Amino acid sequence: MEFSSSQVESTLLKAGALLAIMLATGWMARRGVRVNYTRKLNHVAIFFLPVAIDRQLDVATFADIEYLLTSSAIVTLSLLVFWEPIRSRIPPYQLMFEAFDRPEDRPFTLVWIFSQFVAGFMVMLPAIWYFGEIGLAGLILIPLLINAVGDGLAEPIGVRWGRHEYRTRALGTDRTYVRTLEGSAFILATGLVIIALHASQFSAPQFALALAIVPLAMTLAEAFSPHTWDTPFLMAAGYGGLLLVMQF
Repeated sequence: MEFSSSQVESTLLKAGALLAIMLATGWMARRGVRVNYTRKLNHVAIFFLPVAIDRQLDVATFADIEYLLTSSAIVTLSLLVFWEPIRSRIPPYQLMFEAFDRPEDRPFTLVWIFSQFVAGFMVMLPAIWYFGEIGLAGLILIPLLINAVGDGLAEPIGVRWGRHEYRTRALGTDRTYVRTLEGSAFILATGLVIIALHASQFSAPQFALALAIVPLAMTLAEAFSPHTWDTPFLMAAGYGGLLLVMQF
C-alpha cells in the first residue's frame, strides 16, 4: 500500500489542524464555554477540514478506497487516546476530551462517539466509493457538507435560540434528550442551500427533486436518530436520497 506525497502531506496537515482545534476548544470548555458549542466546533472541523484540505492540495481521495479506509481507521483509532486510563495520565488528551464531554452524556461519552464514527464510516465509505464509480463524484460533498454545517451548528443554534423542544433517546439508556425544531430547521435550510450550490450537477427535474427530497430526508433522519448517533443516519438518508433523485 503506497500513498502519494500529496496524500501524506494532506494527512499530516489534517492531523495538525484537528489537534490545534481540539486543544483550543478544550481550553475554551475549561474556561466556561458550553460544551454544546465546543463539541460542535469539533464536529464541523472533523467533517469539513479534511475535505477542504484535500481540495486545496488537489488530493483525489474519493477514487482511492485504500486511502479512504486508512484515513478513516486513523481517525477512529485516534479516539482511543481519550480512554480514561490514557487521558488521565496525559494532560493534553484530557484537555481535548473536555471539549466534547457533555455532562449529560456521561458515562457513555466515549462509547457513543467511537461507535458513531465506526457506523458513520461504514455508511460513508461505500457510498463515496460507489458514487465515484458510477460517475456521481460531483455529488459526494452534498451529504458531508449538510452533516458538517447543518448538524454541526444545529445544537448550538438550538441551545441559544431554541424554543420548541422535542425529545429523543440514546443507545443503552432510558434517558431522554432534548432537540429543538429551530435546530432541525437549520439542518433543512442548510440542505436547501447546499443543494442549490450544486445545481449544475443536476438536470432541471433532478434539481427540483433533490431540493424536495434530500434536505427533508436528512432533517428527519437527524430528528429521529438516537442521541449522539445521528451521523450514520444522516449519511444513509443523504446518499440514499441522491441515488433516488439521479434515477430520474
